[in-house]
Amino acid sequence: MNAERDLAPLAPSVVRALNDKLYEKRKVAALEIEKLVREFVAQNNTSQIKHVILILSQEFALSQHPHSRKGGLIGLAACSIALGKDSGLYLKELIEPVLTCFNDADSRLRYYACEALYNIVKVARGSVLPHFNVLFDGLSKLAADPDPNVKSGSELLDRLLKDIVTESNQFDLVGFIPLLRERIYSNNQYARQFIISWILVLESVPDINLLDYLPEILDGLFQILGDNSKEIRKMCEVALGEFLKEIKKNPSSVKFAEMANILVIHCQAADDLIQLTAMCWMREFIQLAGRVMLPYSSGILTAVLPCLSYDDRKKNIKEVANVCNQSLMKLVIPEDDEVDEAKQSVTLSEEPNLEEPVSKPEAASSGSLDASGDSNVSNASVCTVTSSERIQVTLNLDGIVQVLDCHLHDTSIGMMTRIAVLKWLYHLYIKTPRKMFRHTDSLFPILLRTLSDESDEVILKDLEVLAEIASSPAGQTEGYGPSEAAEPRPSQVELHVPIRNSQLSSSGPKGLECSPSTPTMNSYFYKFMINLLKRFSSERKLLETRGAFIIRQLCLLLNAENIFHSMADILLREEDLKFASTMVHTLNTILLTSSELFQLRNQLKDLRTPESRNLFCCLYRSWCHNPVTTVSLCFLTQNYKHAYDLIQKFGDLEVTVDFLTEVDKLVQLIECPIFTYLRLQLLDVKNNPYLIKALYGLLMLLPQSSAFQLLSHRLQCVPNPELMQSADGSRVSTSSRRPASSTIDYTELLQHFDKVQSKHLEVRHQRAGRAEQPERRVVL
Repeated sequence: MNAERDLAPLAPSVVRALNDKLYEKRKVAALEIEKLVREFVAQNNTSQIKHVILILSQEFALSQHPHSRKGGLIGLAACSIALGKDSGLYLKELIEPVLTCFNDADSRLRYYACEALYNIVKVARGSVLPHFNVLFDGLSKLAADPDPNVKSGSELLDRLLKDIVTESNQFDLVGFIPLLRERIYSNNQYARQFIISWILVLESVPDINLLDYLPEILDGLFQILGDNSKEIRKMCEVALGEFLKEIKKNPSSVKFAEMANILVIHCQAADDLIQLTAMCWMREFIQLAGRVMLPYSSGILTAVLPCLSYDDRKKNIKEVANVCNQSLMKLVIPEDDEVDEAKQSVTLSEEPNLEEPVSKPEAASSGSLDASGDSNVSNASVCTVTSSERIQVTLNLDGIVQVLDCHLHDTSIGMMTRIAVLKWLYHLYIKTPRKMFRHTDSLFPILLRTLSDESDEVILKDLEVLAEIASSPAGQTEGYGPSEAAEPRPSQVELHVPIRNSQLSSSGPKGLECSPSTPTMNSYFYKFMINLLKRFSSERKLLETRGAFIIRQLCLLLNAENIFHSMADILLREEDLKFASTMVHTLNTILLTSSELFQLRNQLKDLRTPESRNLFCCLYRSWCHNPVTTVSLCFLTQNYKHAYDLIQKFGDLEVTVDFLTEVDKLVQLIECPIFTYLRLQLLDVKNNPYLIKALYGLLMLLPQSSAFQLLSHRLQCVPNPELMQSADGSRVSTSSRRPASSTIDYTELLQHFDKVQSKHLEVRHQRAGRAEQPERRVVL
């Protein structure tokens, strides 16, 4: 710049001094400018004031020469000081050239710019608020400046500006939020610290309601919470804590729905602090907003369920996640099982907080939580709900089931997560059975596979779900029995067992029909039984290690009679005879030894009712797959003559080591408490000759082993053994004491036994001739 150039009203000496490299000379020039402007103010000469500011801006502050720019900055500050309270009229012209110098490459010049702006703002005070955004934008850049002097200067200016905002009630929050939302995603530590400090200040001002705009900045806050600096993390934690306190105080003004997806995302963060904080927020949201959170259930579960399996290193997160999970589960109610497809939403009275109103914005109609930018959610209206108002909330059951199904398929998830998933499924089948049964066909296979889980707790919960599916009235189909289930898909044909004609008892019901005591059994019960047996067949280890455990638990959860009746009927059609024999042996052991089956044993013991005789005949036909279990069933039901007749036929069977082992186990069972009544009947030799003969028959089958000695000693205790030779006419038959049992055709049962054993003999010979085992399938 030519120092001799006429820049009136600035004197040439002032112009030269402003361009000088020495700060002292530029300061003297600034004092002259201050005097000049004061004169213009006194004269109310606005045109000259504007002209001076324009010269200082265009010719100096925006000059190419660094010393000229420094002179322009100190000159503009001097103008502001001279203007005093009138500086607000010229702020745009004063501020803009100074802010331009914030980007200067020379750190000293950036410092002078900061100093000049400080003086301008200090004089103008509240008048600078209309220009707050440009000031904030400039300051946010200086906050990350590498030069410590510039940073120090910017901090002074920052504190001044915060004081002004705190004192004023004219801050334009609406205009500021877009800039804050943009700047909050800065990755620079100092810029982040600057942002958080401003949020804390704005949050502390009573007249500024930042809570209304929290959805705009919440994601950015969680991003900053993951900063490497402990100080910044702590500041951000404090800011989020203040917001959460405000939310608890004023839930009626909170846009819960707009922030739900943000929390879902950060509840899955790898950073522990972010995850724990987001989870704590989620817990409060569910408890404060109640059913407003239901449309986001699938996303919440996606975030929460994996946390339930965390170890003690993340104990805090696990505990909060558990509360979230439990609270969310309680929000699902029977009214969510609304059948009317045209009205997917459920209208309910306000529930969560009776003491203070809670925000209930309308949820997105789709109920989907995976679209965080959903306009329906982000624009949800927020209102204070009174007890007389009603809300509409959609339960996105399809999304929830999809999440639960995915977690069950994921083999890497922990045990507690699997248990939680099964608890959710059970809860949904209890609360919304009709809607849940639409998903049963897709859930059924994975529920069956879960029976192979290594955890007993998981298996127990899985069985509870399967039992609920099998017994729920919502699973009933038209007609009576599984063969009449509505339109099964081709792949499901093998799941339906047709009801065969009753040939078990002239007075008994059909073999596969439910007993009157369990009218709620549905078609899924039979699917379950068939598929359970298929699983035992294909996974023999499961049968060996968990078979008895699974069946015993099912007998507690469902009707034991139906379980044994249906399994026996299915096994009657089993073509893999070796599996059928093994399965029958397992079922028989459970029947004879499990405390859960005490009632069923008593029912079979006396055979007093048509139902009990029908069950005996059904079991007998399948028990024929294993000769020794057939005899034990006869012992249980006090059919001693038939037991004796069966043992007589053992001479025609192929006696193997396995066969003798079975006899050995039966002798051990006879010594157990279950057969106390049988041992006591040995005292009544006259009326129980066939019992004694049957036991002697077993004795004759055994080699002279420990079992032989045990049974031999028992029989030696029988009084007056001569009476065993009583004539047929002089004895009182078991049938005479139980006349009802005469309805059973024992001759036909013996013929059936012979037929089944012939098949077994044939198959054993075939197996001996080939290595591979025939594939098992259910014959329909």
